[in-house]
Amino acid sequence: MAKDKKVEQITDMEVDFAQWFTDVCTKAELVDYSGVKGCFILRPYGYAIWENIQQVLDGMFKRDGHENVSMPLLIPESLLQKEKDHVKGFAPECAWVTVGGSEELPERLCIRPTSETLFCEHWSHVVHSWRDLPMLYNQWCSVLRWEKTTRPFLRGREFLWQEGHTLHATEEEAREETLQQLEVYADLCENYLAMPVIRGNKTDKEKFAGAVNTYTIECMMHDRKALQSGTSHFFGDGFARQFDITFTDKDNKQQYPFQTSWGLSTRIIGGIIMTHGDNNGLVLPPRIAPVQVVVVPVAQHKEGVSEKAQALYEAIKAAGIRCRIDLSDNSLGWKCAQYEMKGVPLRVELGPKDIENGVCVAVRRDNGEKISVALDQIVEQVPGLLDQVQQGLFDKAKRNLDEHIFAADSLEEAARLQAEHGGFIKTMWCGELDCELAMKEKAGMSSRCIPFEQEKLGETCACCGKPAKHMIYWGVAY
Repeated sequence: MAKDKKVEQITDMEVDFAQWFTDVCTKAELVDYSGVKGCFILRPYGYAIWENIQQVLDGMFKRDGHENVSMPLLIPESLLQKEKDHVKGFAPECAWVTVGGSEELPERLCIRPTSETLFCEHWSHVVHSWRDLPMLYNQWCSVLRWEKTTRPFLRGREFLWQEGHTLHATEEEAREETLQQLEVYADLCENYLAMPVIRGNKTDKEKFAGAVNTYTIECMMHDRKALQSGTSHFFGDGFARQFDITFTDKDNKQQYPFQTSWGLSTRIIGGIIMTHGDNNGLVLPPRIAPVQVVVVPVAQHKEGVSEKAQALYEAIKAAGIRCRIDLSDNSLGWKCAQYEMKGVPLRVELGPKDIENGVCVAVRRDNGEKISVALDQIVEQVPGLLDQVQQGLFDKAKRNLDEHIFAADSLEEAARLQAEHGGFIKTMWCGELDCELAMKEKAGMSSRCIPFEQEKLGETCACCGKPAKHMIYWGVAY
């Protein structure tokens, strides 16, 4: 791949994957660094990707009956302390406000790392009867977590996300909600972001602080590391009991409701980069690309070329395609490299000879294929070409996933397979924490999930030899 490289400022991923990722983030104009470590500026192009993801997800949430709300940025320390498992899980990452104006505050205020406690306090005021349920809320906001090591998109101190919070009369209804929202995230990843996922249950060690169950979708990156790409949590009635949220049921009895939360953040943009990008830069799935098609005139100084290119651009744009035209005086080579670096799915070139022959040339970003298309058919064919790019990206990512899942019968074999190939290692597991910790210590892998689709690879745990309870995926993760 490196020999085909066109953008010299981008480090080859085979040489230094981490630097390649950072180069793509900055050179493709997705982010810039701010004056506060770990707080990144989302530039217009990066924010546009998030907006498109947001639009898709928001439509799915509202389709299923959820409403958007806005909770405060600050959480009183006394409120945060009400759910001890929850606060214990977030305590190392909390940032605190202690002074307001010129006066010291009577109580520390936490800048929200997540908003469960705020929703619970609100619900304790407004939920009274079974008729008030379910409460199906979502919030689009930023949160702050004081991470020690930071990288664009993957681990920032402040990041954008959505956090859904729901309250239900029955455990069955809450559990159904939890799994439904996980499937929403899987739908987004697979059908819009072209990222195949593994769905599963997190271990007790890896679940969200305060949750009964945490469900996850796990994706595999180019470098065969895992990325947790979306999570959905079932809380049971634990938060309701701590915050004294009760309702009167149909039999006029007081009950505690059951709660869920689920979230997906701008981290997923990092996942898109590391799933589809190459040594020429970003590669974007058409369904969320800010620019789906760019029209590039060839020899535009020649009579009629710019005018014909402009007309072509207007026709594609009028068909509802997110389209751009480049009439700048930059060279053709610079333009092609620029739009490849920015991951535009389809480039349409039009020059004097093309006009003479009644054609244009469409170039796919995912595989570089050049397709000659009649000018009077290009507008009709663009949607199909974009679908081909979308499917091509998914198929390539699915091959990367399928070809880098390995089964192991022992901890030693799991460690060897990870060292030689990377990827996901699947084993049988007894369910004990000691074996989970041993896999981390001796093989460098954390548990990714207990997949919904179980396989029986054997009878005994790969770590200790005791009877196995589950098949589990292990991996090195971001």
